[in-house]
Amino acid sequence: MYTQCPECLSVFSLDAQTLAKAHGHVVCGHCEAGFDSLATLTEQLPPEPFAELPVNEPAFEPPLLDLVVYRPRPDPPAVVVADEMVTTAAPRPAVEDFSQLVFAPRFAREPQTRQHERPTRRERRRHRRSSGERRWPWVAACLLLALLLVAQLAWAKRDDLIRNPTVGGWLRGSCAMLGCELPLVAAPQQLRLLASNVQAHPSVAGALMISASVRNDATFAQPWPVLTITLSNAQGQRIAMRRLQPAEYLDDATILRHGLAPGGSAVLLLEVEDPGDKAVAFEIGFE
Repeated sequence: MYTQCPECLSVFSLDAQTLAKAHGHVVCGHCEAGFDSLATLTEQLPPEPFAELPVNEPAFEPPLLDLVVYRPRPDPPAVVVADEMVTTAAPRPAVEDFSQLVFAPRFAREPQTRQHERPTRRERRRHRRSSGERRWPWVAACLLLALLLVAQLAWAKRDDLIRNPTVGGWLRGSCAMLGCELPLVAAPQQLRLLASNVQAHPSVAGALMISASVRNDATFAQPWPVLTITLSNAQGQRIAMRRLQPAEYLDDATILRHGLAPGGSAVLLLEVEDPGDKAVAFEIGFE
């Protein structure tokens, strides 16, 4: 807190103890003039520069204090009995008597506690049985879902599995025992053209007859391939091309259904239109 001397205008810092000594009356340490410090008492100084602190105007009524920070507890009432002063005191807590207690060591109590807490063999067996009965439906459901997933993946990759030498051989052996039949899988890159020849058709004018000997080098049966016949001139330019489906050069439905056996060979006769003297070379491809 701060106050100001009205004579020399010196500003002093003071505390509550200084104010209480003479009820606010102090003596200036600069000009030695006595004055009432409560008249200009303030908690904060105004911004500098300033000349005089504002004067606290006296109030007509004393201010009301309502912010209580501490209040001492009242003394207990006194009881007078037979002209003697007896002061009531707060009851003291009862003191427990531990003289009759019997203390047992820890190692003596543990076996009984463990004996009560440890389940019997029959209870453990019953618990395991109930847990197993609740668990087996989930295990069976998980195994069934796993088998369905494996079957779906095998069906999606059936062509690759049949082409695989190990898995394909196992599948063909299993089907031979069970009497089933695997689907035909195409592998045109494993078909080999052994020989080919082209000549004029013996009975149809303006037509050519092409013979081709084909062998299946794969370890599995293949469907009959789509044949691509390309005729070119002396400059190597293509002048005619035709794609023949298996049903166009084979008329036996049984042979078409069984395909070309593994390691088997066949001679194919193809009839195409004669493009004229410009065709000097031909090429046969498989698809």
